[in-house]
Amino acid sequence: MRYAVLFAAAMLVCPGCAFKDDTPRAKVSNNLQTLEDARLASAKQEPANAQSIGDIKPVALFTGPMPTGVAVSHSGRIFVNFPRWGDPVEFTVAELGDGKAVAYPDLKFNKLDTDHVDRCVVSVQSVVVDAKDRLWILDTGSINFQPPKPAAAKLLCYDLVTNQQIKRIDFPSDVCLQSTYLNDVRFNLDLGEEGTAFITDSSDHGPNGIIVVDLKTGKSMRRLNDHPSTKADEKFVSTVEGEALMARSPGKPEAFLKMGSDGIAISPDGKTLYYCPLASRGIYRVSTDALADRNKSDDEVARTVKELPERNYASDGLECDSEGNLYLTDYEHNAIHRRNADGGGDQIIAQDPRMIWPDSMSIGTDGYLYFTANQLNRQPRFHHGKDLRKQPYVLFQVHLGTQPVASR
Repeated sequence: MRYAVLFAAAMLVCPGCAFKDDTPRAKVSNNLQTLEDARLASAKQEPANAQSIGDIKPVALFTGPMPTGVAVSHSGRIFVNFPRWGDPVEFTVAELGDGKAVAYPDLKFNKLDTDHVDRCVVSVQSVVVDAKDRLWILDTGSINFQPPKPAAAKLLCYDLVTNQQIKRIDFPSDVCLQSTYLNDVRFNLDLGEEGTAFITDSSDHGPNGIIVVDLKTGKSMRRLNDHPSTKADEKFVSTVEGEALMARSPGKPEAFLKMGSDGIAISPDGKTLYYCPLASRGIYRVSTDALADRNKSDDEVARTVKELPERNYASDGLECDSEGNLYLTDYEHNAIHRRNADGGGDQIIAQDPRMIWPDSMSIGTDGYLYFTANQLNRQPRFHHGKDLRKQPYVLFQVHLGTQPVASR
């Protein structure tokens, strides 16, 4: 398919831009039309007292479907994903480079085949690069939040040297439920013979929890199933762009958001998993050893759950660096926070009116934190069927100074 066709189909990023090749830094556009391009994403007038903290820079602009996840490899390759949430999506996983987004691993595998959902990627919510510099793709198997189709939900691993799939894990029906929405994933490669994966189930109408996967055997199980720490806060209402965020469908009364365990991060020693419900300002940690121990009861696992200090914002994405500092997106205040491992408190490292719904984050070996801003709060389901999103969506970066690279 020709480049011009991709652009016309609105699946292209950074029209007319070229990428610098200064590996190991991520390849970043050097020809964006300044930050004003990203400012196009704002339909509302910026408040006169709007704060701007941190030197954020656009890496890529997206027209067409909205991105959620981002992953930066150790050599600086950038991957993004576009879930099938109602926008036309030609490919749900892409690699950025040479001024465009290219289907990864190829266009054929990204082509939706509803009759053979086991042979394609259906709708990818998250991409993550692990400590061995492998790309993991989390396929929800769900189109527009409908129940996942049988054999559609899966976790895939790609060798970034050969770009070949080297592992595939499918989920049984008692783990990936009809209500399950697989959201994000983190890894402890030292726990078990080949490592362990931890996945959040952010369902808005069924049990929430953490799905634990043995990467050698592919066996999985649900942990903290419907535990209070994984659930949305009852009657929780966040404020985004000065407006109460609630589900608003044509002809129906307003409803509270119910999305549960969403953001997830893992400590550098792999011993602690952090997670938070989307519709909540609570954030929690739990022992990964307890989660992965099949001999422990659910009650024993739950006793290792600890709530972190109170905060006045809600998060979508979480990330940890190699010194244990925890990064949290703040979709209520267009910001990203850092909680220091030494208990030094909560610090805003980036805040800008253009950061409309900071979603997922990835820390590169170049010392930059990369994050998507996708205007999720402006979707039709929150505005009586009216789509208030204004393209382009943006992949930003902010330098972390002397902070270390990410831990996976």
